[in-house]
Amino acid sequence: MKLGLVGFGFGGRIFHAPFITAAEGVELAGIVTRSPARRAQAAEEYPGVPLYDSLTDLLSAGVDAVVITTPPETRRELVLEAVAAGVHVVADKPFAPNAEVGRELVKAAADAGVILNVFHNRRWDTDIRTLRSVVDSGAVGKVARFESRFDLDQPDTLEAGPAGGLLRDLGSHLVDQALWLFGPAARVYATLDWVDLDAGRTDSGFFVTVAHRNGVKSHVSATKSNRLVARELRLLGSAGSYVSQQSDVQALAAMAGKRPADDPAAWGYEEESRWGTLTTAAGRVRVPSEQGAYQAYYEQFALAVAGKGPEPVPGAEAVHTLEVLDAARLSDAEGRSVDIAD
Repeated sequence: MKLGLVGFGFGGRIFHAPFITAAEGVELAGIVTRSPARRAQAAEEYPGVPLYDSLTDLLSAGVDAVVITTPPETRRELVLEAVAAGVHVVADKPFAPNAEVGRELVKAAADAGVILNVFHNRRWDTDIRTLRSVVDSGAVGKVARFESRFDLDQPDTLEAGPAGGLLRDLGSHLVDQALWLFGPAARVYATLDWVDLDAGRTDSGFFVTVAHRNGVKSHVSATKSNRLVARELRLLGSAGSYVSQQSDVQALAAMAGKRPADDPAAWGYEEESRWGTLTTAAGRVRVPSEQGAYQAYYEQFALAVAGKGPEPVPGAEAVHTLEVLDAARLSDAEGRSVDIAD
């Protein structure tokens, strides 16, 4: 699959390009960036990969699919342009400003007969994959509650505006993980922390409770403005519990300049000292790390494009994530829980 990367900022350079080039069955066929500095960086890191000034130029050169990693406010038009050209699309999250626009994009792709997926790559996080293995094993019994906390000391990275805020940024991932683990939401309650930036007011932290249709309750929270750095997962069930404080393994490695293609077999494992703990009536045991592999997203997407397998994150699933985020905003504004329609 010939795949074009639209945008070579922090996200495109750290979370997309290295994993595209590590994915089997995928060729990085072009990079779109107009910044002279980023063009130089792309040429140095990916020699021989063509560089383009616009999505239009990339589409004219011919690709099977594109990845849209540009700022959120630009994504709708770029997704529609690619879909209209008959090209499959991966859109970074949040792929639309709200669920209504998300449904518009999903319909446009369906009408054009192309696949639209959203880059909820954190379904392939090391700690989430390990927790999923605990859930699937049945070791904790019937799951009652899931807690996910992800705190970052990054106040300078907060973005204001309708498409900004931590809820729509990191919250997109945490909510998607909960929905992937435990299924659709029935009801949402949320509180947001607000700060005033030069560019406007924005949410810098959140606590969201998702009541899933199967009875599980998920509590996801994060902050960027309280000088905290923490990642913790807690799973409570009828037969026990699982607690994990693993690091953000793949992101930290990628930001340190490491690449999954250098040693695919060893990529994405947590060191033993940070393994999670499973506690049941039989006692406490450490649970070995599962492998995290964002490149698996692109491998699955390529197979889906070829008609050989399921899509990694269909647009319709990402719309449900947006429905939960929309409900969380409404819940905070009105101080009440918000029901999600079936």
